[in-house]
Amino acid sequence: MRVASIQLNSGRDVDQNLNRVDHLLAEAAQLRAELAVLPENFAFMGGSEDDKRNAAEEQDNSPIIKHLSAQAKKHGMAIIGGTLLLKGEKGRLRNSSPAFDQDGRLLAVYDKIHLFDMDYQGEAYRESALIEPGSRSVVVDFDKWRIGLSICYDLRFPELYRLHASADCHILCNVAAFTAVTGSAHWEPLLRARAIENQCYVIASAQTGLHADGRQTWGHSMIIDPWGQIMVSLSEGEGVITADLSLEEVHRVRKSMPVLQHRRL
Repeated sequence: MRVASIQLNSGRDVDQNLNRVDHLLAEAAQLRAELAVLPENFAFMGGSEDDKRNAAEEQDNSPIIKHLSAQAKKHGMAIIGGTLLLKGEKGRLRNSSPAFDQDGRLLAVYDKIHLFDMDYQGEAYRESALIEPGSRSVVVDFDKWRIGLSICYDLRFPELYRLHASADCHILCNVAAFTAVTGSAHWEPLLRARAIENQCYVIASAQTGLHADGRQTWGHSMIIDPWGQIMVSLSEGEGVITADLSLEEVHRVRKSMPVLQHRRL
Protein backbone atom coordinates (compact mmCIF):
# COMPACT_ATOMS: atom_id res chain seq x y z
CA MET A 1 0.00 0.00 0.00
CA ARG A 2 1.29 3.43 -0.88
CA VAL A 3 0.79 5.96 1.91
CA ALA A 4 1.29 9.71 2.11
CA SER A 5 2.24 11.91 5.05
CA ILE A 6 1.26 15.56 4.67
CA GLN A 7 3.11 18.37 6.45
CA LEU A 8 1.47 21.77 6.97
CA ASN A 9 2.00 25.22 8.42
CA SER A 10 -1.60 25.93 9.44
CA GLY A 11 -2.89 29.26 10.70
CA ARG A 12 -6.14 30.80 11.98
CA ASP A 13 -7.95 31.05 8.62
CA VAL A 14 -9.94 27.82 8.26
CA ASP A 15 -10.84 28.37 4.61
CA GLN A 16 -7.25 29.11 3.68
CA ASN A 17 -6.05 26.03 5.55
CA LEU A 18 -8.62 23.79 3.87
CA ASN A 19 -7.68 25.12 0.44
CA ARG A 20 -4.07 24.16 1.12
CA VAL A 21 -5.15 20.76 2.47
CA ASP A 22 -7.18 20.12 -0.69
CA HIS A 23 -4.18 20.94 -2.87
CA LEU A 24 -1.89 18.57 -0.96
CA LEU A 25 -4.48 15.78 -0.86
CA ALA A 26 -4.79 16.09 -4.62
CA GLU A 27 -1.00 15.85 -4.88
CA ALA A 28 -1.04 12.72 -2.71
CA ALA A 29 -3.71 11.20 -4.96
CA GLN A 30 -1.66 12.05 -8.06
CA LEU A 31 1.22 10.16 -6.44
CA ARG A 32 -1.15 7.16 -6.21
CA ALA A 33 -1.40 7.15 -2.42
CA GLU A 34 -4.12 4.87 -1.08
CA LEU A 35 -3.98 6.48 2.37
CA ALA A 36 -3.12 10.09 3.26
CA VAL A 37 -2.45 11.38 6.77
CA LEU A 38 -2.88 15.01 7.84
CA PRO A 39 -1.24 16.63 10.91
CA GLU A 40 -2.77 17.78 14.17
CA ASN A 41 -4.73 21.07 13.96
CA PHE A 42 -4.69 20.98 10.16
CA ALA A 43 -7.75 23.27 9.82
CA PHE A 44 -7.01 25.72 12.65
CA MET A 45 -3.72 26.38 14.42
CA GLY A 46 -3.03 29.15 16.93
CA GLY A 47 -5.31 31.74 18.42
CA SER A 48 -6.77 32.38 21.85
CA GLU A 49 -8.97 30.12 23.93
CA ASP A 50 -12.00 32.00 22.63
CA ASP A 51 -10.80 31.48 19.05
CA LYS A 52 -10.53 27.76 19.69
CA ARG A 53 -14.00 27.61 21.21
CA ASN A 54 -15.39 29.44 18.20
CA ALA A 55 -13.64 27.02 15.85
CA ALA A 56 -14.99 23.90 17.60
CA GLU A 57 -17.75 21.98 15.83
CA GLU A 58 -20.39 19.42 16.71
CA GLN A 59 -19.21 16.02 15.53
CA ASP A 60 -22.55 15.03 14.00
CA ASN A 61 -22.77 18.27 12.02
CA SER A 62 -19.14 19.15 11.40
CA PRO A 63 -18.42 20.99 8.13
CA ILE A 64 -14.76 19.96 8.34
CA ILE A 65 -15.61 16.27 8.76
CA LYS A 66 -17.97 16.55 5.79
CA HIS A 67 -15.23 18.29 3.81
CA LEU A 68 -12.71 15.52 4.45
CA SER A 69 -15.29 12.86 3.67
CA ALA A 70 -15.90 14.53 0.30
CA GLN A 71 -12.16 14.69 -0.40
CA ALA A 72 -11.72 10.99 0.41
CA LYS A 73 -14.57 10.07 -1.93
CA LYS A 74 -13.36 12.45 -4.65
CA HIS A 75 -9.87 10.93 -4.72
CA GLY A 76 -10.82 7.34 -3.83
CA MET A 77 -8.25 7.61 -1.05
CA ALA A 78 -8.53 6.83 2.65
CA ILE A 79 -7.73 9.80 4.91
CA ILE A 80 -6.69 10.08 8.53
CA GLY A 81 -7.79 13.62 9.24
CA GLY A 82 -5.13 14.91 11.59
CA THR A 83 -7.14 16.55 14.34
CA LEU A 84 -9.89 19.12 14.59
CA LEU A 85 -11.61 20.67 17.59
CA LEU A 86 -14.99 19.18 18.45
CA LYS A 87 -17.38 20.26 21.18
CA GLY A 88 -17.22 18.12 24.31
CA GLU A 89 -19.10 18.14 27.57
CA LYS A 90 -19.41 20.83 30.25
CA GLY A 91 -17.90 23.54 28.08
CA ARG A 92 -14.74 21.60 27.21
CA LEU A 93 -13.47 20.63 23.78
CA ARG A 94 -12.17 17.45 22.19
CA ASN A 95 -8.98 17.17 20.15
CA SER A 96 -10.18 14.55 17.71
CA SER A 97 -8.80 12.55 14.80
CA PRO A 98 -11.35 11.27 12.25
CA ALA A 99 -10.55 8.41 9.87
CA PHE A 100 -12.28 7.87 6.51
CA ASP A 101 -12.21 5.04 4.00
CA GLN A 102 -11.76 5.58 0.26
CA ASP A 103 -15.51 5.99 -0.19
CA GLY A 104 -15.63 8.85 2.31
CA ARG A 105 -17.24 6.78 5.06
CA LEU A 106 -16.29 7.88 8.58
CA LEU A 107 -14.69 4.81 10.16
CA ALA A 108 -13.92 6.17 13.62
CA VAL A 109 -13.00 9.24 15.63
CA TYR A 110 -10.15 9.06 18.16
CA ASP A 111 -10.03 11.60 20.99
CA LYS A 112 -6.54 12.46 22.26
CA ILE A 113 -5.94 10.63 25.54
CA HIS A 114 -2.75 12.28 26.82
CA LEU A 115 -2.94 16.08 27.06
CA PHE A 116 0.11 18.27 26.61
CA ASP A 117 0.96 20.26 29.75
CA MET A 118 4.54 21.58 29.76
CA ASP A 119 6.62 24.33 31.31
CA TYR A 120 10.16 24.15 29.94
CA GLN A 121 12.71 26.81 28.98
CA GLY A 122 10.13 29.58 29.07
CA GLU A 123 7.51 27.73 27.01
CA ALA A 124 4.29 26.83 28.81
CA TYR A 125 1.33 24.85 27.48
CA ARG A 126 -1.81 23.70 29.29
CA GLU A 127 -3.87 21.65 26.88
CA SER A 128 -5.80 20.17 29.81
CA ALA A 129 -7.24 23.61 30.64
CA LEU A 130 -9.46 23.47 27.56
CA ILE A 131 -9.48 19.90 26.23
CA GLU A 132 -11.15 16.88 27.80
CA PRO A 133 -9.07 13.69 27.46
CA GLY A 134 -10.22 10.70 25.48
CA SER A 135 -10.71 7.42 27.29
CA ARG A 136 -10.11 4.66 24.75
CA SER A 137 -7.66 3.56 22.10
CA VAL A 138 -8.94 3.38 18.53
CA VAL A 139 -7.97 1.03 15.70
CA VAL A 140 -9.32 1.24 12.14
CA ASP A 141 -9.27 -1.40 9.43
CA PHE A 142 -8.45 -0.47 5.85
CA ASP A 143 -8.26 -3.23 3.27
CA LYS A 144 -5.92 -5.81 4.87
CA TRP A 145 -4.27 -3.26 7.16
CA ARG A 146 -4.96 -2.41 10.80
CA ILE A 147 -4.02 1.10 11.88
CA GLY A 148 -3.66 2.40 15.44
CA LEU A 149 -4.44 6.09 15.90
CA SER A 150 -2.59 8.53 18.17
CA ILE A 151 -2.05 12.26 18.53
CA CYS A 152 1.15 14.18 19.28
CA TYR A 153 1.86 13.89 23.06
CA ASP A 154 0.49 10.33 23.02
CA LEU A 155 3.85 9.44 21.50
CA ARG A 156 5.49 9.55 24.94
CA PHE A 157 3.26 6.79 26.33
CA PRO A 158 4.36 3.42 24.92
CA GLU A 159 1.54 1.52 26.62
CA LEU A 160 -0.92 2.99 24.11
CA TYR A 161 1.11 1.62 21.21
CA ARG A 162 1.49 -1.75 22.87
CA LEU A 163 -2.31 -1.89 23.01
CA HIS A 164 -2.31 -1.24 19.26
CA ALA A 165 0.27 -3.98 18.69
CA SER A 166 -1.76 -6.37 20.85
CA ALA A 167 -4.71 -5.60 18.56
CA ASP A 168 -2.54 -6.78 15.64
CA CYS A 169 -1.97 -3.35 14.12
CA HIS A 170 0.47 -3.10 11.22
CA ILE A 171 0.65 0.70 11.16
CA LEU A 172 0.93 3.20 14.01
CA CYS A 173 -0.15 6.70 13.06
CA ASN A 174 0.83 9.83 14.98
CA VAL A 175 -0.53 13.22 13.90
CA ALA A 176 1.29 16.04 15.62
CA ALA A 177 2.15 19.66 16.24
CA PHE A 178 5.34 18.96 18.20
CA THR A 179 7.06 22.06 19.54
CA ALA A 180 10.49 22.83 18.11
CA VAL A 181 12.16 22.55 21.51
CA THR A 182 10.75 19.08 22.28
CA GLY A 183 10.81 17.91 18.67
CA SER A 184 14.50 18.60 18.17
CA ALA A 185 15.32 16.42 21.18
CA HIS A 186 12.71 13.67 21.17
CA TRP A 187 10.57 13.42 18.01
CA GLU A 188 12.68 11.06 15.91
CA PRO A 189 13.89 8.76 18.72
CA LEU A 190 10.37 8.34 20.08
CA LEU A 191 8.92 7.56 16.66
CA ARG A 192 11.65 5.05 15.86
CA ALA A 193 11.25 3.44 19.27
CA ARG A 194 7.51 2.96 18.74
CA ALA A 195 8.23 1.29 15.38
CA ILE A 196 10.99 -0.94 16.75
CA GLU A 197 9.30 -2.14 19.93
CA ASN A 198 5.99 -2.90 18.20
CA GLN A 199 7.41 -4.02 14.84
CA CYS A 200 5.01 -1.75 12.97
CA TYR A 201 5.25 0.88 10.30
CA VAL A 202 4.90 4.41 11.71
CA ILE A 203 3.37 7.28 9.76
CA ALA A 204 4.04 10.64 11.43
CA SER A 205 2.47 13.81 10.01
CA ALA A 206 3.40 17.11 11.61
CA GLN A 207 2.94 20.84 11.67
CA THR A 208 6.00 22.91 10.78
CA GLY A 209 7.27 26.45 11.23
CA LEU A 210 5.97 29.56 13.00
CA HIS A 211 2.24 29.86 13.74
CA ALA A 212 -0.14 32.72 14.51
CA ASP A 213 0.18 32.37 18.29
CA GLY A 214 3.99 32.44 18.15
CA ARG A 215 4.37 28.70 18.53
CA GLN A 216 7.21 27.12 16.56
CA THR A 217 6.60 23.54 15.47
CA TRP A 218 9.25 21.02 14.52
CA GLY A 219 8.02 19.44 11.29
CA HIS A 220 10.12 16.43 10.25
CA SER A 221 7.18 14.32 9.12
CA MET A 222 8.37 10.82 8.34
CA ILE A 223 7.47 7.23 7.52
CA ILE A 224 9.36 4.51 9.36
CA ASP A 225 9.54 0.77 8.65
CA PRO A 226 9.03 -2.05 11.22
CA TRP A 227 12.81 -2.34 11.70
CA GLY A 228 12.94 1.29 12.79
CA GLN A 229 14.55 2.70 9.66
CA ILE A 230 13.34 6.02 8.26
CA MET A 231 12.00 5.38 4.77
CA VAL A 232 11.31 9.02 3.89
CA SER A 233 11.13 12.34 5.73
CA LEU A 234 10.47 16.04 5.22
CA SER A 235 12.38 18.33 7.55
CA GLU A 236 10.78 21.74 6.96
CA GLY A 237 8.12 23.38 4.84
CA GLU A 238 4.78 22.13 3.59
CA GLY A 239 4.58 19.12 1.35
CA VAL A 240 3.77 15.46 0.73
CA ILE A 241 6.00 12.43 1.23
CA THR A 242 5.08 8.90 0.18
CA ALA A 243 6.28 5.36 0.81
CA ASP A 244 5.22 1.87 -0.23
CA LEU A 245 4.36 -0.38 2.71
CA SER A 246 4.37 -4.17 2.63
CA LEU A 247 2.41 -6.51 4.90
CA GLU A 248 4.98 -9.19 4.07
CA GLU A 249 7.68 -6.98 5.58
CA VAL A 250 5.73 -6.67 8.84
CA HIS A 251 5.35 -10.47 8.99
CA ARG A 252 9.04 -11.02 8.09
CA VAL A 253 10.30 -8.77 10.87
CA ARG A 254 7.95 -10.29 13.44
CA LYS A 255 8.91 -13.83 12.42
CA SER A 256 12.66 -13.14 12.49
CA MET A 257 12.49 -11.63 15.99
CA PRO A 258 9.15 -12.51 17.66
CA VAL A 259 9.33 -9.77 20.27
CA LEU A 260 5.60 -9.60 20.79
CA GLN A 261 5.49 -13.33 21.58
CA HIS A 262 8.38 -13.03 24.04
CA ARG A 263 6.62 -10.61 26.39
CA ARG A 264 6.56 -11.68 30.03
CA LEU A 265 4.60 -8.76 31.55
